[in-house]
Amino acid sequence: MATSIMQRNNVNIVGQGDRTIIFAHGFGSDQTAWRHQVATFASDFRIVLFDHVGAGKSDFGAYSPRRYTSLYSYAEDLLDLCAELKLTKSILVGHSVSGMVSLLAALVEPDCFSQLVFLDASPRYLNDMGYYGGFEQSDLDALYDSMSTNYYAWAAGFAPIAMATQDQPELAAEFAKTLAAVRPDIAQAVSRVIFQSDHRTELPRLTVPTVILQASDDIAVPTQVGQYLADKIPKGKLVNINAKGHLPHISAPEVVTNAIADSIAA
Repeated sequence: MATSIMQRNNVNIVGQGDRTIIFAHGFGSDQTAWRHQVATFASDFRIVLFDHVGAGKSDFGAYSPRRYTSLYSYAEDLLDLCAELKLTKSILVGHSVSGMVSLLAALVEPDCFSQLVFLDASPRYLNDMGYYGGFEQSDLDALYDSMSTNYYAWAAGFAPIAMATQDQPELAAEFAKTLAAVRPDIAQAVSRVIFQSDHRTELPRLTVPTVILQASDDIAVPTQVGQYLADKIPKGKLVNINAKGHLPHISAPEVVTNAIADSIAA
């Protein structure tokens, strides 16, 4: 069992310290997205890195569209990992979809976490009555259509918009590469699971202190969503960071690293 979880999620442990930080990546990226943060925190913390099934160097054979029909399955994977490594009171930093994955995990096993840090996370991407998520269903249908028509062309076009760093095209190229590394069938299935999800009702039940780091000009998560999370999570605190785009840990690493450090210190 031990090796299967470690191999399934390509788990890597670096650094040393009494406290543990788990870094969880978002859709289309993998654990290497956290390299700048790891470089800073590894001297004082034990760091756990992993790839969600279907991403990075995870075991693609472990992916099944039947199992991964919701974010709850990814939360189960995260709890498996915590149990395997006997992790309690860890700090979890979750980018994008991993924010909600960690929320769901913390509702089941709150003692696994002392603190959650969400980076550009969203409980719902679709607009609703009195709620602005940023997308209409027609927008998402067009997105799925582009992904199914030519996934690699979609990835190449989506990456620069998500990264929002026209002055650093190499960063968009990096994200396009990790997007293209996901099998197209998995990417399409997972994107639907993420974009059609709605975890607003779970937010008030979260008891773990949570810091919401929100960048501006994020194609996937409007700034209103960060405020919504802070309003609905009982111990939630919003921190607007001076960074643009959906992957600020890559495009503005120092800003994100400092914000995480401040969150932990507070």
